[in-house]
Amino acid sequence: MVRFLLNRPIAVTMSFLALMVFAAIAFRLLPISLLPPIDVPQIVVKVTYPNASPESIEQNVLRQIREGLITLNGLQEMESKAGSEIGTVRLTFDYGVKMELAYIDVNEKIDRLTNALPKDLPRPEVIRINTSDIPVARVQVVPKEGTDPVEVSLLAENVLKKRIEQLPGVSLVDINGKRERIISVQPDEDALAALGMTQQELIDAVKAGNAELPGISVKDGQFRYFLRLATRVDTPKDIESLPVRSKKGVIVPLGRVAKAQYETQEMLGYHLFGMSEGLVITVHKQAAAKMNELIPELRKSLELFRTDYPQVDFELTQDQSNLLNAAISNLQTSLLFGGLFAFGILFLFIKDFRIPLIMGISLPTSLLISFLVFYFFNISINIISLSGLALGIGMLIDNAIIVLDNITRKRESGLPLLEACVQGANEVMGALISSVLTTLAVFVPLVFLSGIAGALFYDQAVAVAAILSVSLLVAFILLPLLYWMIYRVGKRQELKGEPAAFLWVLRGYERGFDWIFSRKKIALFFFLLLIPLGLGLSLLLKNEGLPPIEKPDATLEIDWNEPISAGQNRDRLLTLIRDIEGYTQAEAEIGVRQFLLFDGDNSIQKSLLYLLFPSQTKKEEQIARLRERLEKDYPMASYVLGDAPNAFDQLFSSNQPYYEVRWKDLNSKKPIAAEKMKPWLESFPSEQWAPGPGLQEESSVVFSLLADKLALYQIPVEGVQEKLSRLFGVFTITDIRRFGEVTPIRLKESQDRFEDLLRTTRIYASDSTSYLLSEFVDYRYADQYKYVTADRGGIYQSVQVAEADPEAKAKEYISWGVAKNLAVELKGQFFRDQETLRQLIGILVISVLLLYFILSAQFESFIQPMIVVLTLPLGIGGAFLILLLTGSSLNVMSAIGLVVMLGIMVNDAILKIDTINRLKLEMGNNPKLTRSEILEIALHQAGKIRLKPILMTSMTTILALIPIVFSSGLGADLQRPLVYSVIGGLTIGTGTALYFVPLMYWFFDSLTHKTGLR
Repeated sequence: MVRFLLNRPIAVTMSFLALMVFAAIAFRLLPISLLPPIDVPQIVVKVTYPNASPESIEQNVLRQIREGLITLNGLQEMESKAGSEIGTVRLTFDYGVKMELAYIDVNEKIDRLTNALPKDLPRPEVIRINTSDIPVARVQVVPKEGTDPVEVSLLAENVLKKRIEQLPGVSLVDINGKRERIISVQPDEDALAALGMTQQELIDAVKAGNAELPGISVKDGQFRYFLRLATRVDTPKDIESLPVRSKKGVIVPLGRVAKAQYETQEMLGYHLFGMSEGLVITVHKQAAAKMNELIPELRKSLELFRTDYPQVDFELTQDQSNLLNAAISNLQTSLLFGGLFAFGILFLFIKDFRIPLIMGISLPTSLLISFLVFYFFNISINIISLSGLALGIGMLIDNAIIVLDNITRKRESGLPLLEACVQGANEVMGALISSVLTTLAVFVPLVFLSGIAGALFYDQAVAVAAILSVSLLVAFILLPLLYWMIYRVGKRQELKGEPAAFLWVLRGYERGFDWIFSRKKIALFFFLLLIPLGLGLSLLLKNEGLPPIEKPDATLEIDWNEPISAGQNRDRLLTLIRDIEGYTQAEAEIGVRQFLLFDGDNSIQKSLLYLLFPSQTKKEEQIARLRERLEKDYPMASYVLGDAPNAFDQLFSSNQPYYEVRWKDLNSKKPIAAEKMKPWLESFPSEQWAPGPGLQEESSVVFSLLADKLALYQIPVEGVQEKLSRLFGVFTITDIRRFGEVTPIRLKESQDRFEDLLRTTRIYASDSTSYLLSEFVDYRYADQYKYVTADRGGIYQSVQVAEADPEAKAKEYISWGVAKNLAVELKGQFFRDQETLRQLIGILVISVLLLYFILSAQFESFIQPMIVVLTLPLGIGGAFLILLLTGSSLNVMSAIGLVVMLGIMVNDAILKIDTINRLKLEMGNNPKLTRSEILEIALHQAGKIRLKPILMTSMTTILALIPIVFSSGLGADLQRPLVYSVIGGLTIGTGTALYFVPLMYWFFDSLTHKTGLR
């Protein structure tokens, strides 16, 4: 094939140019994102039911929703949580379920349930979770002193939001911290009583003044006119001029019995930027958009906003593109330094500038054509796919060096240029294909991991497969063609011999080879001893998910666990921020959040504080102070204080507890009362536990209506309930609607203590006699359950176990529940992790078997693949040693580094065994040599032949990565463990493997000769 293509250089050149043109077009069309657009198989149904208790929301709303959604296709888990005024149902589906269809299905079922839900309940919101839902940036909008916050809210909602939505690539703009203007009508109870009027007459007057006649028209001859009432109100002054009529016929302007005025609606939540109240606009990108183009456009828009709206301050915070820029920067660094060092080392070892020139053409070509594969597989350029490309670049350089070195050796042996190109490429073709297939055998099975990990590995596996497949195409077609085209021009130079540096290394290798092969058995024992010792170093390494990145930012998520208002929540947080020193940025979400996509617990008593510090040291110092302050001043508060989560943390974070023991009351099917539950928990088998949401309590006031008195004085129960809802709830009389702008008119009651309101508020019987409300309403303080939790099996309560080995007491947990007639179930992330680990072990076993099958087919032997497999632990041990010496951990990035390093080591081992087999075959017909002499010569010669390529590859890779060790920043922190793994494996591992491979070949060859095995 190589000969055929070399005889058609123009056709091959044009084909590669066409591929590069199409690849360049495809590259411009590829979306650029931080993470792949993964459909997280979760849908959240949010319910808002004003003035409703957790029990009411569970019984009247969530139970019906759960029963209606339980038949959804592919539904794996269903969890619901009812709190005061809010409720959520979280649906988790199997991976592979089409979430677009599931989202439609959920909405349809919610619509069908409408008649079964309370009539005054707003339609439940259905939220679909996607990695694109993670905001790419946050825009802070802070009114300057003297600016009306309500006007700024209108500006953000009606102008800023729409202008940002028009930017190319924006999918959604979400806002928190908005303030709304209302018209409040505060009755003068004394004036009403003096005129013999009630609040109801005042309410009726306002409603009548804002009445509409929708769809009514009159005919006048040939014309038809739509009617509009001219009595509609627009301002508080209009409302005060409305006539109010009493039952006795007295008519007075409303202004005499009530005061109407503009007010800001009571805030249930706030947004803080620094010490100032403001708004935050979160910007979400479309899945197909390019993040690196969207963020600069957003920054330009902010500059325009600052010019157009000088009364408002604008800032861009929490820019998630920093992670992507770090990954792109690392790839550029790898390419730049990899290319420069490859050029320098090739020139040093081959002493010909044309070889590095060929590499300089082939590397960018391979990378560009890889993006064509991205396009056809619908893969975006993201931090995961870029890491796959970074993995493949090492083997790309390795394959190119091997082919070019082999062609050069053929020329040095006296073959003509064309023949040297053909034989040089053909000789290593089988070995390089096997090497690529073995690498893919490790990566491709990881796609079948369940969960987000498998979805993420898909992008990485496609990226690795793309660049490795293209590297073979380039190595066997483009490199020989470029070599032939460049070297046939000009006069052929005389061979100058090997460079002095390489000859010095070669002499050292030969001395080591002679010393080891004169002590084969001792050396073999020593190498085999290194394998368990190297692998044993893993026990000394700390295990982590991502490497410890220097994060200068932190978050405080706090629940005060006290019945405080949103204003008190804000004041407490401002007090905490004042005590923090040296921060460069602070923002907080306080109380109920207005974000459309917020799927967490909306509670007035909760807050989230984000802090950015100039350094990690300063952050740790201030976090310690903040934790001490919280423990001292707010002992009832529960909080999580630590590093701010980035996009990876948000994606992989689980809303499940690590290990949870759940129980359901088989008799009552409702939560077990606290006074009964507390003694039971004293005998719980574990001492290290925390109450789950269904056991958390909060203080509340319980009203009881005195039914006997109400009946005696002929006062309807509905009247008392309505009076209580007006006194302590939000009562909207009507809404003024003008061109999409809605201004509520609300009844404003006195803001006195509720005991005083009960003692001073009067209620009327059927004969118009008034009585004090306190005569018919009793109250008491009590601790009630804060949440009611349920799953598809019904209401449950739970504790979260924090034991080191929680599963050890599993039988005791079940026995504890059975003794109390409780159905006990064990849930949590612990079980998911166990399942993932089992899957991973199974997949790794499949990967090893695939690797063995491929090598067996390549070598036509069952024994020789074992040499390659046994070589790998030496590289792993070398990587572990460097990780240990540098104080690094075993994490995702160091594991990726291991794969890069093992790919190069496998390449060397396969090529060395292939060369030994070929040399043995060539010398097999020589009658002057014995079998043992042929073997020793083949082992020695193969080592010398493969020494230069492995040295060039190792040195190129190591030198390209060394700058990252001395760099700083997020990208360098992420990549440093990868670099240590590669350097450790390629120095210590490759150094020992140089002698280990021939030694193991000798051992297995002797074994097969004695036993007759292959």
